[in-house]
Amino acid sequence: MVFEYTWRWYGPQDPVSLSDIRQTGATGIVHALHEIPVGEVWSANQIAERKALIESFGLTWSVVESVPVHENIKKRSGNFTELIENYNSTLRNLGSNGINTVCYNFMPILDWTRTDLEYELPEGMSALRFDPVAFAAFELFLLKLESAFERYSDKEIAAARNFEKQLSEASKQTLIKTIIAGLPGGHEGYSLESFRDQLESYASITPEVLKENLRLFLRDVIPVAEDAGVKMAIHPDDPPFSILGLPRVVSTKEDLQYILDAVDSPSNGLTFCSGSLGARSDNDLGEIATTFIDRIHFLHFRSVQLMEDGSFFEADHLEGNANLAKLMNIFISSLSLPANLQIPVRPDHGHKMLDDRHKTTNPGYSCIGRMKGLSQLRGLEKGLRFNSLT
Repeated sequence: MVFEYTWRWYGPQDPVSLSDIRQTGATGIVHALHEIPVGEVWSANQIAERKALIESFGLTWSVVESVPVHENIKKRSGNFTELIENYNSTLRNLGSNGINTVCYNFMPILDWTRTDLEYELPEGMSALRFDPVAFAAFELFLLKLESAFERYSDKEIAAARNFEKQLSEASKQTLIKTIIAGLPGGHEGYSLESFRDQLESYASITPEVLKENLRLFLRDVIPVAEDAGVKMAIHPDDPPFSILGLPRVVSTKEDLQYILDAVDSPSNGLTFCSGSLGARSDNDLGEIATTFIDRIHFLHFRSVQLMEDGSFFEADHLEGNANLAKLMNIFISSLSLPANLQIPVRPDHGHKMLDDRHKTTNPGYSCIGRMKGLSQLRGLEKGLRFNSLT
């Protein structure tokens, strides 16, 4: 198989331009029409126009990340039938434009979640970090979610209370904004009040209900994707465990097996994100990659450093807990993958470093840190392939 190195680009407003990306060594673009409200159809003309822009820089629009799944679809409430029809129309329009891989997720309300977007590392860079104590402080004492007290032990509540008491008012607002104010390419974010309303709308959605709603979504869209020549690649939950009492159903090997069994089609596949899945110590990344290798359509290679207190931060791509050399070699050495199969891969959540420390950048998506990660991945691949020949 062949790796196609790609780069996530958030559109014309992204601080990292297509011209910049050409210089990084990436040849493919991972992109979405973020300006179109969630649930509306991406027209064939809109897709073609953006594709032409990307190609004018000598690049290829390789992956859509993502076509967002509307909350009403996840809950199967309101106008979910119409929204699924719109989703299918978008898949057809992507396929007609030759864009054949769609990464998406099924996380309720929030996409990837962190408590610190500027966690200082000893070398002077900054990274994204998730701290369960900080998150508990947000949930218990800033969001003031009464039901949250049932989910924490007395010891955890005391630690969260102590953490919250030490925060300045500015730090409290930063924590709130970090968690609910939206991420690049996502929604516009929430106020505390609107966020509570969103949580309330999920009150009756248990893990079993959400899992069944995902199965029904796949039943409705995978045949359309297959007919359009599109491969769907679901992204794991990030972090891969329940937060705010919300169910998460794309977090473990068992979850992934359920999803693939729900609709047995080559168009029903996975995004293998080593960072998301690696944020659970009980996930065996090598076993997951080996088990599902024939249904993995997109690779996010990154590594997190798990700490004893349950926190984690984005490590250097070649450090942390993921062991990217072992994972990459699983794909390179696989005998079940055709030699000419091209799998898009991208570095993810790079450190903010050097000149980017003084610039406004999208959290996790500054240029230099990702370019470092991209270079490490390309060099790692070269070394592994050379070693296999000697």
